[in-house]
Amino acid sequence: MNRSARAFWLRSPGHGEIRDVALPDPAEDEVVVRALWSGVSRGTETLVFRGGVPASQHTAMRAPFQEGDFPAPVKYGYLNVGIVEEGPRELTGRTVFCLYPHQTRYVVPADAVTPVPEHVPAGRAVLAGTVETAVNALWDAAPLVGDRIAVVGGGMVGCSVAALLARFPGVRVQLVDADPARAGIAKALGVGFAAPEDALGQCDLVVHASATEQGLARSMELLAAEGTVLELSWYGDRRVALPLGEAFHSRRLTIRSSQVGTVSPARSSRSYADRLALALDLLADPALDALVTGECAFEDLPEVMPRLASGDLPALCHRVRYDD
Repeated sequence: MNRSARAFWLRSPGHGEIRDVALPDPAEDEVVVRALWSGVSRGTETLVFRGGVPASQHTAMRAPFQEGDFPAPVKYGYLNVGIVEEGPRELTGRTVFCLYPHQTRYVVPADAVTPVPEHVPAGRAVLAGTVETAVNALWDAAPLVGDRIAVVGGGMVGCSVAALLARFPGVRVQLVDADPARAGIAKALGVGFAAPEDALGQCDLVVHASATEQGLARSMELLAAEGTVLELSWYGDRRVALPLGEAFHSRRLTIRSSQVGTVSPARSSRSYADRLALALDLLADPALDALVTGECAFEDLPEVMPRLASGDLPALCHRVRYDD
């Protein structure tokens, strides 16, 4: 059995490289996974690539199988789909999802992988981590039948939230983004689209995922009285200003955070494994293929990541292909 591997590392902020890895022999309760696909979560991973994780968040931002420390050198990532080559009989040969960085092969505990349902293509399953974030956000937000909802920020997370909200009965869902190219993605997901200046107001709920100060301010403007902004953006080491004067108090608006690192208190009886299994099952919907907007070979990552980080290569989920 081939126990060698290659992994993508951030050598220094803005500079990546591929390193050879010697894999350990798996223990009885471990599996060897050969990667098929991984995904670049453009918001968080490009922030890491730029060295933008604040020192106060170095511990909180660690990925499950991260090696090294922020800002660098570090091996970071958490969207990986592969085939179990060795392990317990019930897993051997199965396609699985794992919160693992970009690496051709890896050894992890068997309980760290989740089987991909047979009706979900492996290439689409790289979205599981982001759809899991959307599930947790909607557990936090608790939208109701007939709600008027805007999702501000048509990135990977925002589009995942919009895709799930499209299934709620009677809701008005509008994806709001400054990039008109997002209109086609909104249509594929079955939701409306508007530029920020044209967005429909009087919203009961606004989910903010643009990671911009302007987007958060616009989210608050779109709320009806007693409305809530659910903040999903990660700003890293940037400070943002909030318009807490004006009508914030008189209209009794609410801003609350949501973060996938903790299962929503609204579903405290559910485990992390339950949440991820649900996300994978939701990926049976082919409309979610619209979130995969680019692809490259694993060996090309050192050249591709700087382009993703700079915006020269626009993407929602950029998928990485493993050919060995």
